[in-house]
Amino acid sequence: MTLKKAISILGIVVIFVSCATNPFTGKKTLALPGTENSTLFPAAFAQYNQVLSESNVVTGTKDSEMITRVGQRIAVAAERWLNANGYQGYLDDYKWEYKLIQSDQVNAWCMPGGKIAFYTGILPIAQNETGIAAIMGHEVAHALANHGQQRMSSGMLQQLGGIGVAVATGNESPEKQQIWMQAYGLTTTVAGVLPFSRSHETEADEIGIILMAIAGYNPDEASELWKRMKANSGGQAPPEFLSTHPSSDSRIANLKSLAPKAKAEAKKYGVT
Repeated sequence: MTLKKAISILGIVVIFVSCATNPFTGKKTLALPGTENSTLFPAAFAQYNQVLSESNVVTGTKDSEMITRVGQRIAVAAERWLNANGYQGYLDDYKWEYKLIQSDQVNAWCMPGGKIAFYTGILPIAQNETGIAAIMGHEVAHALANHGQQRMSSGMLQQLGGIGVAVATGNESPEKQQIWMQAYGLTTTVAGVLPFSRSHETEADEIGIILMAIAGYNPDEASELWKRMKANSGGQAPPEFLSTHPSSDSRIANLKSLAPKAKAEAKKYGVT
C-alpha cells in the first residue's frame, strides 16, 4: 500500500465518521463511535471521584461556597440559553458538581458531564466572584461544546493515521520508516492537534463570556482576568503556533471584542 493510498483511505474514514452538532455554533463536530456521552460521562465521573479521593477538598468555607454558587448560576445560564435555542433536554445527563481543591496550582477544569474543580492557587488571580465566573464560564463551555469528545475522536484518528503510515511504509528500511513516522507525528501535531486545541480555547472563551453575562456577571471583567493571568505567567509562553492555547494577548483582545455581544445576549434574558 502506498502512502498516498493510505491517506486517501483515512480521508474516506473521516468523511463517513459520526458527527455531532455544537449547539452554540451550529457546526458539525467530530464524534467517533466510543466517544458518546453514554460512554464518556461515566468514565469522566469515575475519574473525577478518583481525583477528589486523592486531593484535599475544601468545604464549609466562603471560597468553597462561592465556587458552588457561581457554578450553579453558570449552569442555570447554560440551561436558559439551551432551552431558548431549541435544545431542551441537552443537559439531562449532566451531573453538576463543584469542588474547591487545596493546591498551589493555578488551574480549574470541567470534565465532560459537568464535574468541576477549582484549585485554591487560582483564587488570588480571579480576585473576586466575577473573576471566578469568567473562569467557570470558560471551563463549563468546554463541557457543553463536547470538546472532550472531539479531542478523543481526534486522537483516535491520529492513531489511525499513524497505523496507515506504518502500513504504507512497511517495505522501507526501519530508519526510513521511523523518519516517516516522525514526520507524520510532527505534521499532525503542529498542523492539526495544536490548532484544534487552540480553536477549542477560543470557542470556550466565546461561549463562556456569554454564559457569565447571562448569569449576571460583568463580561468586561473577562479580559481583565486574562491580563492578570498574563502577569502571573511573567509573559513566559511558547510561540502561539506551538501552543495548545492562544496567546494571552490574543485572548485579551478577543474577550474585549466579545463583551458587547455577551451583554446584548444577556439582555435577551432580562439581564443587564
